[in-house]
Amino acid sequence: MAIGLFLTSFLNIYFGRKPETTLVGIIVSIISIATMAILFRAKVNVGKKLGSDAIVADAHCTRACMYLSLVLLLSSAGYELLGFGFIDSIGAAGIGYHALREGKEALEKRVRRKLKQSRF
Repeated sequence: MAIGLFLTSFLNIYFGRKPETTLVGIIVSIISIATMAILFRAKVNVGKKLGSDAIVADAHCTRACMYLSLVLLLSSAGYELLGFGFIDSIGAAGIGYHALREGKEALEKRVRRKLKQSRF
């Protein structure tokens, strides 16, 4: 996903492509941010009440999705308000970077868990 976002961003900037509209991105991101904020709080509360690290960790994944939606909102609104065509591509690259970072972190946790299990 991250490679696709980086490549698309680069090609859009290189060829001077601009989005036709970002209104849909604005609407989707506002709905997503509101939904993710509610889910994040609920998951943290349930996770703490149950003493479940897994649910709390899932809540943090939800928070990461909320941040991705915020980047989408900022880049889409920036394009609509300023008309700066490349801000949408910059936002897509930002989402790609965040996705790459989250994927790397998940992979590192998986490797550590496997190493820990193999020692026993």
